[in-house]
Amino acid sequence: MKILVTGGAGFIGSALIRYIIGRTNVSVVNLDKLTYAGNLESLDDVCDNERYAFEHVDICDRAELDRVFLEHQPDAVMHLAAESHVDRSIDGPAAFIETNIIGTYTLLEAARLYWQEMNDSQKAAFRFHHISTDEVYGDLEGPEDLFTESTPYAPSSPYSASKASSDHLVRAWQRTYGLPVLITNCSNNYGPYHFPEKLIPLIILNALEGRPLPVYGKGDQIRDWLYVEDHARALYKVITEGQVGETYNIGGHNEKQNIEVVQILCSLLDELRPVAGNTYASHLTTYKDLITHVQDRPGHDLRYAIDASKIQRELGWTPEESFETGIRKTVEWYLANTGWIEHIKTGAYQGWLERNYSHRPANP
Repeated sequence: MKILVTGGAGFIGSALIRYIIGRTNVSVVNLDKLTYAGNLESLDDVCDNERYAFEHVDICDRAELDRVFLEHQPDAVMHLAAESHVDRSIDGPAAFIETNIIGTYTLLEAARLYWQEMNDSQKAAFRFHHISTDEVYGDLEGPEDLFTESTPYAPSSPYSASKASSDHLVRAWQRTYGLPVLITNCSNNYGPYHFPEKLIPLIILNALEGRPLPVYGKGDQIRDWLYVEDHARALYKVITEGQVGETYNIGGHNEKQNIEVVQILCSLLDELRPVAGNTYASHLTTYKDLITHVQDRPGHDLRYAIDASKIQRELGWTPEESFETGIRKTVEWYLANTGWIEHIKTGAYQGWLERNYSHRPANP
């Protein structure tokens, strides 16, 4: 089997590729535009594997997509390429419309043309798996409410609206053209190799540098946290065992207020990298002294929580990591991988293509 993974240099995409290459016999073609959040250094462990290939392609480039399908002949597509940061979508929504909506449309059309040219057995086996977010559902009202696969869409930000749009496109391409699709909607991911604009890596790195730890409003927003390697396992389950046309919600069963997450991170850092031994924080009593409440962002949803009983019942998937075990592994990884972090901070990771390929001769 060969899978075309779009956005494979991103946080979740790279975790998925590491899982597939490391734990299965499946081949992967990683197609990524390499925006600021695309980091091929996150795939250093697999980049030389004979079952891995990389294509530096924008999903909005139809001609290049057609070439990739023709050359690599994938048996399935796992579509993760997306702009994904809510704050960035508020400041500049255009990129989210372009990538998440136009890009998904362009990829669907390229996949449809490729699929239509297959023989009957190949067509029956082909899958288009669209990876989405729980943010398309908006926020929950009651403290016991959960998002299910049938929860109506009510997106609140340009980001979630663009992802909701892409979900609708994928379903329409199945209903209209018969393209065999699957959709998953996941809760907040965390773990190693996370670009430090998101809450958990931002807090870890700011704390280590003695910088303020910004918390929106009171920090009472509730999220369900999913360890990224658990998510990768779930995604592979869906692409290999899921039923065509179905949607599966993937959650971590770990609801936490944002302020609670920040406090847990501070406590772990107090244990693993005490302020007394940190030049940047030696004037502090605890990293919690750096917590700073800032003005909330517009349209901030209060609570997300996923009912993941369907994927457990039908595919046998449950998360292996609790928040306590996963967050400790995450903090320990950031403390142990200062080189990766330094490359992110300096932008050096963006020179990966030249470093990796400039010394390699072209194939004869």
